[in-house]
Amino acid sequence: MKAIKYKSIFTILLLSCFATYSQGTLEEYKKAVNIETLFKDKVFNTPSEFNWLPNSTFWYVNNSKTGKAYFLVNPEKKEQTPLFDHAKLAKILSEKTNEKIEENNLSLSNLKLNTEKKVLSFSYENTNYNYNLNDEKLAVLNTSKKKNNRGKKYWGSFSDDSKNPPVKSPDSLWMAFIKNYNLYIKDIKTSEETQLSYDGTKGNYYASYIKWSPDSKKIMAYKVKPGEDHKIYFVESSPKDQLQPKLQSRDYRKPGDEVPFKSPQLFNVETKTHINIPTTEFNSQFDLYNIDWRDDSTAFTFEYNQRGHQAYKIIEVDAKTGKVDVLINEISKTFIDYSSKKYRHDVKGTDEIIWTSERDGWNHIYLFNKDGSLKKQVTKGNWVVRKVIYVDDENKQIYFTASGLDKDQDPYFIHYCKVGFNGKNFKRFTTENGNHKVTFSKDYKYYVDQYSRVNMPAVTLLKTAEGAKTIIELQKGDASELVKQGWNAPEPFVAKGRDGKTDIWGIIVRPTSFDPNKSYPIIEYIYAGPHDSFVPKDFHSYYWSMTSLAELGFIVVQIDGMGTSNRSKAFHDVCWQNLKDGGFPDRKLWMKAAAKKYPYMNIDKVGIHGTSAGGQNAGAALVFNSDFYDVAVSSCGCHDNRMDKIWWNEQFMGYPVGPHYAACSNIENAAQLEGNLMLILGEVDDNVDPATTMQFVDALIKANKDFELVTIPGMGHSAGGEYGERKRKDFFVKHLMNVTPPSWSEIYK
Repeated sequence: MKAIKYKSIFTILLLSCFATYSQGTLEEYKKAVNIETLFKDKVFNTPSEFNWLPNSTFWYVNNSKTGKAYFLVNPEKKEQTPLFDHAKLAKILSEKTNEKIEENNLSLSNLKLNTEKKVLSFSYENTNYNYNLNDEKLAVLNTSKKKNNRGKKYWGSFSDDSKNPPVKSPDSLWMAFIKNYNLYIKDIKTSEETQLSYDGTKGNYYASYIKWSPDSKKIMAYKVKPGEDHKIYFVESSPKDQLQPKLQSRDYRKPGDEVPFKSPQLFNVETKTHINIPTTEFNSQFDLYNIDWRDDSTAFTFEYNQRGHQAYKIIEVDAKTGKVDVLINEISKTFIDYSSKKYRHDVKGTDEIIWTSERDGWNHIYLFNKDGSLKKQVTKGNWVVRKVIYVDDENKQIYFTASGLDKDQDPYFIHYCKVGFNGKNFKRFTTENGNHKVTFSKDYKYYVDQYSRVNMPAVTLLKTAEGAKTIIELQKGDASELVKQGWNAPEPFVAKGRDGKTDIWGIIVRPTSFDPNKSYPIIEYIYAGPHDSFVPKDFHSYYWSMTSLAELGFIVVQIDGMGTSNRSKAFHDVCWQNLKDGGFPDRKLWMKAAAKKYPYMNIDKVGIHGTSAGGQNAGAALVFNSDFYDVAVSSCGCHDNRMDKIWWNEQFMGYPVGPHYAACSNIENAAQLEGNLMLILGEVDDNVDPATTMQFVDALIKANKDFELVTIPGMGHSAGGEYGERKRKDFFVKHLMNVTPPSWSEIYK
């Protein structure tokens, strides 16, 4: 229950009218379980991949009503034709495999087309074939080996920079390598070794990441002071290969931990001298990246990411003297979004630098001279550059994606553009109202433009880059069969945020049985991680986190509140040192506005669920926002940012670790929790330390709070899998509808 409830007389009367309708029934449960299967393969003519060939033709596979259709498209001739005779290939392949293969069900993988030899290579059921398009003969090549996923590297493993192989000089005369923590070179002809450094030790060693200058006269190598060896531990209670449990551990640095310190060093191979490089400009390191030499061997550059992420520099080191110059010094009073927005391109022949920055309040492209002086702000306006996709050095053009260009469109829709280095000749490749995905030909003369919205299937067009003119409408999505199944399109909804001015965007998902005369509790699916925006923009028939839940008799919503990315810098900065905010002031106003427009949305019965950062948000809904939210299901949540991975949390919460970390902690503030909470935990989660959920549990117990804990043996970072999904559905039905869920034996038999 909420701490305080206010209901208008109108709401009470309205709900009394709705009371005769039942929800959370066995019938609705069965529909919810089967809804994904019901909606599957009911949308047609929405191809997903376009494969350009060197001759500026391309092929693609269309999901037509009759089955798979393979097309070859020739932009010059303005035509698309079948890539091959489907019936003939099906007949020949049937003979080779001794099975009946229908022409509209040719599931070919690893398909490649040799346009010169007119040979189509593909795999079918683990066998590789060559099909000659001229004489229509099919040749069996070999059996494909199944991919072995063993040995997949854990994402957080500390890099071992001491075991790289020796590095040969560009002129092939020398070999550089590390021995006894120091840098050596060896004359390849004579095998004579020469020690270049003498200051390497176990605690401050030379890394085996070695970079020769292009003229082979100098070497850059860096020393490393190792960081803190921090591990997380968890018990795998029910391993598949033995009876007894296993103790597992992972490398896992957390906010505040000591990180490695890298110190670039310069060596003159001809004189065998060591040139020390002062570290004054990069003393407070989070990390150094992208160390590389200038083409003329006069200097090398690297990028410096300051601890706390309020400064990011491009630094140049003179190859003769070791003198350090800061070419670009990006600074922010809050944080620099280096992990999502940083882009750098050194222009060939000039060493000018293409750079992205939010220094004017929006993410834009800048051009810097070789010496680091600003030459031109290339793009400008109250919109954002999302990604630089290609830089044409020869023609001095930048291809990029952008959002927020059109006031009459969703500000998150991605559009494709290009602009000259001088900021002139800005051109758009896309303007249609939708979220666009563009695939350019290899010469950038043509492109396939596919766009959709959550309530409109994809339209696929072939266009010419000159004038962005449509040559052929390749396909137009058809969702008529989906609609016949009772599918209701998600509705984009916009309301003003906490400042009364900023538009907050989200979507509303309704069940197939939707009846405006009923009352529907609201469930918000939340993920408010500041590294991106998350409300869907493309057309899909099914959203795993929303569609099935809605079928039980809920209205399910998803919202991008302030503090998430891809809007202005001010919009994003709301998260800084304040992840507990989670955009909740905006979310509440958005749902209130939606409920005002749609009275069947019961604003007095609101649930929320999320995973990972969304799990933290879901917990925070009841810890910090129980005046609005009643029920929460939190999966694998990071309930205290001091307990989670270093890079993500320090980027948005800052460094050093201060009192603001505790202020944002669900654990530290657990006594404030009101409402019904379920915590779902995978016992071997190595993305978010499982201990953070258990510490939240401990704090809730000490605060005498009632809650449910679901721990799933052997499961990693997830929303809980099938078992967790069942528990989540029941929890919401029980606490938002006051209905006892049907038994699982009835639902899932």
